[in-house]
Amino acid sequence: MAYDMYQEVILQHYRAPRNFGTLADADFTGEESNPLCGDRITLQLKLGPDHHSVSEVRFHGDGCAISVASASMLTEKLKGQTLESVAAIQREDVLKLIGIPLSPVRVKCALTGFAALGRALHPAEASTGDAGPSVEGTTPA
Repeated sequence: MAYDMYQEVILQHYRAPRNFGTLADADFTGEESNPLCGDRITLQLKLGPDHHSVSEVRFHGDGCAISVASASMLTEKLKGQTLESVAAIQREDVLKLIGIPLSPVRVKCALTGFAALGRALHPAEASTGDAGPSVEGTTPA
């Protein structure tokens, strides 16, 4: 029964994703694709006047229901967070947002937005769906 509730939440986020679109003046932008599923997510962050917290976040791209829903849920979690809090987000935190067991292929889908976040914070480093975001030494573009 709980899985039904989570599946409905996933479908709601897929059909009407939160924070979908682009930020023309983003401080951080990262993109990740999942060739197994065809998912492609770009995630953008804008910092507040303090340059330490996320004032706006957007994502755009195409993907399966799990990928889009996960990116949508992740953006809701990021808004208002400090960069330190963003850096502390782990892959398990993102998977908890989905709330249902996923096959290894679907885990990659669920972590596409998370990997895009890692690329946004570290554009020069290679990022995988398993890598966690970290902001040490990161400065806005």
